Amino acid sequence: MERAWMFVRRLVQADRGQDLIEYAMLAALIAVVAVTAVTTLGIQVRDVLWNTIVNNF
Repeated sequence: MERAWMFVRRLVQADRGQDLIEYAMLAALIAVVAVTAVTTLGIQVRDVLWNTIVNNF
């Protein structure tokens, strides 16, 4: 049991890999923003094109 507690303590105190996690979180945030922007712009472009088609035919 003592070995398990030592492992957990060492795991919590270790900061190796912290940069990797931060970069992964940043990449995920950028991906969410990009998907949101593309979705919003796509909807607006679709509406403009369909309104043009509907008004001309």
